[in-house]
Amino acid sequence: MENNIIIRPMTKDDVDAVYIVEENCFVDPWSKESIRKELKNNLARYLVAQLDNKIVGYVGVWFVVDEGHITNVAVHSDYRGKKIGDKLVKEMVELCKENNIIAMTLEVRASNIVAQNLYRKYGFKMGGIRKEYYSDNKEDAIIMWNQLKEV
Repeated sequence: MENNIIIRPMTKDDVDAVYIVEENCFVDPWSKESIRKELKNNLARYLVAQLDNKIVGYVGVWFVVDEGHITNVAVHSDYRGKKIGDKLVKEMVELCKENNIIAMTLEVRASNIVAQNLYRKYGFKMGGIRKEYYSDNKEDAIIMWNQLKEV
């Protein structure tokens, strides 16, 4: 299974499939138009996870000066537990390193221990808390940072 997963850059042809993943994963999903706009955003880089010609997950990051701000990490619920999220995060960290990004950051729900553990695996550490960050339920966000290079 793991070997059949292809991680590649997202294209405009992937928008409908990425939207399906987005709707499956998030209470307040981005619209198809928002996803399309991200592909035109010069700061944004998006990768998709493809399994048997089907998009099953994706990850996005914005390159802001020398920092990588992860926007989304999502794997369709039917495909979780198959190391897809792991591969997506690993490839995004590598992409950031290749682009001379010094540090990466993200927000993750305080209750999402599985995601927090995945991010820790790739060097992310807790950097703070954003109180009541998520509008759907006022849940706190954990801010995590990964220092890729010493400054």
